[in-house]
Amino acid sequence: MSISQPLPDVTSGQISDRRYPLQWVGMEKIAVPVSLPTEEGNSQTLVGEADVYVSLDKAEAKGIHMSRLHAVINTLNDHECSKATLDKLLDNMITSQQGISKGAKIRLSFNVLLRKPALLSPASGFQSYPVVITGEINRHLRSYEMELSIPYSSTCPCSASLARQLYSNAIDQAFPQDHISKTELLQWVQAETGTVATPHSQRSFASIKMLLGDSSWPEVSSLILHLEEVLGTAVQTAVKRVDEQEFARRNALNLMFCEDAARKIKESLETMEFVQSYWLKVDHQESLHAHNAVAIDQKYI
Repeated sequence: MSISQPLPDVTSGQISDRRYPLQWVGMEKIAVPVSLPTEEGNSQTLVGEADVYVSLDKAEAKGIHMSRLHAVINTLNDHECSKATLDKLLDNMITSQQGISKGAKIRLSFNVLLRKPALLSPASGFQSYPVVITGEINRHLRSYEMELSIPYSSTCPCSASLARQLYSNAIDQAFPQDHISKTELLQWVQAETGTVATPHSQRSFASIKMLLGDSSWPEVSSLILHLEEVLGTAVQTAVKRVDEQEFARRNALNLMFCEDAARKIKESLETMEFVQSYWLKVDHQESLHAHNAVAIDQKYI
């Protein structure tokens, strides 16, 4: 007859031969659901990944209690992802270790899915935006960081100027007389021969990291939409011809070097009270060149 015995617990029952504390010990790429509010006032559940760590401050402890840490992160399923939720989560991560940890850190990565209406027509579609939220509690101090990546369109001001000069030269050659018939000019412009030159545009990306400290957060989807408005030329989803024309018009009104885009974002970040410091990079993936044009800036606390 077999005798039932308790299962061995090496983590709790053994003492480390090398008694050193460790800054972070944990697990990475844990699948988690992330629930966020939507613009319509509902909530959406997204597929996310979590990296979770606790400090190993008790030098003689063999290791942390990973199963207890996993149980804590699973409670994210029961709450909307907010600063209050992550505050409690970080506290519970430390408590789960029963005195061997004083600090905790979590990194959540997920894609926010937003329904995007077309510029003018009733068409709409969906677009995803990668987001990373990192929270940390260390020596009783909390801090949070949010990372966003936002695509947009950028039309080169230099290229637009050169295209305008070609149009001017073409009109001068097509209408050498001093007086031009408005009707003839409009017909010439709308004919295929009237397409003399087009400025080069490119899909561009703004990558932003914001240190939020212990202050309250903005609603993530609202922040994304605000930054798109700041840039002025957000990429589109489903469109009709009227939307494509409006997109072309907006690009013409928002000619941008990478420096212009970076300054637009910087100006907006400087006005956000919840942002303590930031790092930003804009990446214009050139259609003229085989290389990209970039601008990088940061603000330290």
